[in-house]
Formats: sequence, C-alpha cells, structure tokens
Amino acid sequence: MAVDPRTLVEEWDAWRAAREQELRAPHGWLSLTALHWLPAQQVTLPGVPGRWGPHADGVLLLADSTDGLSHAGESVEGELVLSPVEGGAGITLDHGDRLIEIIQRGGAYALRVRDPQAPTRTGFTGVPTFALDARWVCDAVFEAYDTPRPVTVGAVIPGLTHDQIARGVLRFEVDGVAQALTAMDGGDGSLSVLFRDATSGVSTHGGARSLTVDEPGQDGSAVVDFNRAVNMPCAFTDYGTCPLPPPENLLAVAVEAGERTPR
Repeated sequence: MAVDPRTLVEEWDAWRAAREQELRAPHGWLSLTALHWLPAQQVTLPGVPGRWGPHADGVLLLADSTDGLSHAGESVEGELVLSPVEGGAGITLDHGDRLIEIIQRGGAYALRVRDPQAPTRTGFTGVPTFALDARWVCDAVFEAYDTPRPVTVGAVIPGLTHDQIARGVLRFEVDGVAQALTAMDGGDGSLSVLFRDATSGVSTHGGARSLTVDEPGQDGSAVVDFNRAVNMPCAFTDYGTCPLPPPENLLAVAVEAGERTPR
C-alpha cells in the first residue's frame, strides 16, 4: 500500500493528541491510586469509606450518610448490592472528586480508587514514542475463523485470567518475513491485538502493547499500523489488571514503532 507521507503525519499527530487527551481524563487510567481485592468476609478498606463484603449477586456495601458515597446521584445509606460484569467496565460510586470502582476479574471482585489528584496524573508529561515510520504500516490479510473462538489468556497479576473472543489471524510481512497475530473481537467491528516483540521489557513495556485494526474488507484486506501501538494501562499504574497476549502473539522482530515504556 502506498502511504502518503503528509497524510500519515497529519493523521498520526491528530491521533496522538486524542490519545494523550484521553489519558489526561480526570478519572482515566492515570488517576488510579489503589486496588483492593475483596476477601470472603466483610472488611473496611484503607482510604475507602463503608464496609465491603461478598454477596450472592456480587458485592455488598454497607454505608451511611456520613461516608459520603453516592451512586447514580443518590446518597448511599444502608445496604447496596453491586453486580459488576466479569471483565467489563466497573460500577462506580462517587466520593467527592474520587470514584470508587467495583470490578470483577477472573471470578474475583476488587475495588479501584480513581483520584484526579493522583501523582501519576498530575505529573503526566506525555508518552514517549518511537519516530513515526511508514515502514511499520503493513498491508495484511485477515483470515477469519469459521466461528469465533473463546480463548483464555493470562494477566499481569499472577493467577488471574481473562476470557476473550478470537476472530481470526492477521497475516502480514515485515521486511519480507512472514508474521502472524491472533486478533480478538474489538466489539465494534474492529480487531484488537495484544502483542509482544523483541523490544518488550527493553524499550517498551514488558507486559504487552495493544493495537486496534479497522474492520477488514470483505476480501480480508486490512492494515496493521504499528505506529499506533499503545501501552496497556498497567504500563502507567500498578493498579491495572491487564491481560497478556496469547503465546503465539510474540513477534521475533523488534517493533520500533508506537509507544515506548512511560516509566
């Protein structure tokens, strides 16, 4: 595919600006200040109001008006049962400027605290990247599975797993050498790819980087643009639960494109 250098630069600059604006959001990934896994009994948690415990339908919160918690605009008083979806977005409660987020991962429940005053957010100065390079805009062919396949991958937290749906394999070349990546369902027609490469743990984060690939054409044609490879949340915070790539998504080549490790 012929790449127009001016268009490549303009579109990448706009994409980078949007990416960093998203990271700077008051309650984005840079705002995380805590991750508490809930035990099998009721507990109080440091820095988090109320009492928290297990419930048949998820998580039970016991609170009163002095705790200052609210949910869906209503003050929480008494008992509140919260049922976050496995692997999905958490359920949030307001506590002043902070959000208390309840998540379910690997069948376990946890609370995350999102605080706009987190040092990781207030001290954020941008994400280092490799120089934009048209070499890393790769024509690809997507070979879809007859039926999407459920797969289980590991996580940055030992013992934790994530369930995902694999849609097929992206095949492309880098400097004439054949490469392949298993692609997951991006949820909107797009493909989501987690990968490691020879830079992982050296100049890029050791867990994984993520890449979104636009919905392939009817003939399977697709474009894999590694210039848009981004860090997972766990590259910015110790309180992420990020999935790891499937074993086959380890590229022997050094993908010197996209985001570098930020810390």
